Amino acid sequence: MVKPDMMTAEAARVGEELRDARLALGATLDEVADELRINRRYIAALEEGRPGDLPGLAYALGFIRTYATALGLDATDLARRYRDSETAGRGRTDLVFPEEAAKRSLPAGAVILLGLLILAGTYAAWWTWSGSAGRTLDAVPPLPARTEQAARDARQAAAETAPVLPSTLGQATPGSGPRPNVPAPSASQGAAPAAPGEATSRVSLRATDEAWVQVRDPRSGQTVLNRVLRPGESFAIPRDGLVLTTGKAQAVEVLLDGHATQALSGKVGLVRDVDLAPDQLRPPRAAPGARPPTR
Repeated sequence: MVKPDMMTAEAARVGEELRDARLALGATLDEVADELRINRRYIAALEEGRPGDLPGLAYALGFIRTYATALGLDATDLARRYRDSETAGRGRTDLVFPEEAAKRSLPAGAVILLGLLILAGTYAAWWTWSGSAGRTLDAVPPLPARTEQAARDARQAAAETAPVLPSTLGQATPGSGPRPNVPAPSASQGAAPAAPGEATSRVSLRATDEAWVQVRDPRSGQTVLNRVLRPGESFAIPRDGLVLTTGKAQAVEVLLDGHATQALSGKVGLVRDVDLAPDQLRPPRAAPGARPPTR
């Protein structure tokens, strides 16, 4: 019999990895439960290696995948280890059903041979009845020479009588004379607009240490980013209208046009819903008539 402490040893190690990653981000159990929409007591049971307090293995694996993904861990590996530990802990019971000895009048090999002979006889009878035995494929004779010659003459005549399409309206043809001069736009009309290109993101995030970050759209509820950024890793904000939540504000910089802003300056730990609009990240303008500080 497998001892209970051996049954939950690997589950406890998985829970320790989840708890250590959460503490590294500076997030509490209540904050994680609220963010992931998972009951707080289930998250605590996972971290403390108490599978008996979870609603079932399928639910536990789903919680682990969701929790590990939010923390930036390998969700597939953690779920596999937890599942293997639970399977080994329960043990496997092989069900053996007694088989009643059947009375046979013929050996098994003879029955099989008889069946094959009946099948072969049936197939032979069908082949003879359908007439397939004496059927031959009808050969298709080649086309007469006059038919091929008539087809070639028709194609040649169609090519010689095809109409010549006129040149496209507004396009110059070779030898038709100089092209008309197109006047350049005047200064009052302004310069022609540039060709549309891919818009460059003005706002980006840069991690100075490992930090969990989440970027989402509060209007639609869509999550654009939800993982741990590594030291030196950056992420470009794709559009306006997004907000930032991070579990380690002191390790994240918000950049505008490549320059650090004061969005997270002086903030530590969990910070929610920082507006990432460029207008909100600009430094405040000096009041009209204000003099710069003297040195």
